Amino acid sequence: MSIDSRDFEYLRDFLMKSSGLVVKPEKEYLLKSRLEPLVRSEGMASISELVSKMKSPTARDLQNTVTDAMTTNESLFFRDKSPFEHLDNIMLPYLLEARKIKRKVRIWCAASSTGQEPYSVAMSLKEQATKVAGWNFEIIGTDISKTVLAKASAGEYTQFEVQRGLPIKLLLKYFTQQGESWRLNDDVRKMVKYQEGNLLESFSNIGKFDIVFCRNVLIYFDLDTKRQVLEKIAKQMDPDSYLLLGAAETVMGVCDKFESVKGARGLYKMK
Repeated sequence: MSIDSRDFEYLRDFLMKSSGLVVKPEKEYLLKSRLEPLVRSEGMASISELVSKMKSPTARDLQNTVTDAMTTNESLFFRDKSPFEHLDNIMLPYLLEARKIKRKVRIWCAASSTGQEPYSVAMSLKEQATKVAGWNFEIIGTDISKTVLAKASAGEYTQFEVQRGLPIKLLLKYFTQQGESWRLNDDVRKMVKYQEGNLLESFSNIGKFDIVFCRNVLIYFDLDTKRQVLEKIAKQMDPDSYLLLGAAETVMGVCDKFESVKGARGLYKMK
């Protein structure tokens, strides 16, 4: 059964304002697949009833739950590999020289989901222990969803999750098996701090960064929202800092604050 056109318009506008998510008419199936389980779990009869309750002035928690259900939380360890090769071979060598006086590097994983990306960064740094001895690395993970941030903070993953992208030697080195799941060792887990953050809002409270991972999230925004997000990210970066986008994303024609790094797909540097 299709979603009532007025309910669809309300949900589309709500999601655009709350998260920047663009839901086109042909993606109605996405709304249904994400919201129907929520409708059932909340004991409601239909998406129409859900929309009706969302319109109440006291429905903030329900609205947050809907945003949570609709924002994509797909993540895996060392996703796409090349960003972590860029970290090891391009960004770290440059920053270890450029920041040798203060010996501190700040890394931001925007839209960090369930934590696989920031923890992959942390493990990459652990693997470079001799090179980075005496350095202070601060990794911040932000996401709009409280649910995924809670999972990320716990650092506990299923067998299926650790099999996706994580080399077996790193699994055995940095995780401890606990029954059916694997728990990240505390020394790695404590390298990452998580906090709630919406890419449509101000980031000024989290300070400046040397590296920003903002991968596979801009693809869900319209052009104007992409521009706004990239402009705001640029304000949180030092002049020679690096930005990593997903393979299907680019700053070209969107934001003129960055330039591509030659031979490194998805990697950009502040101009």
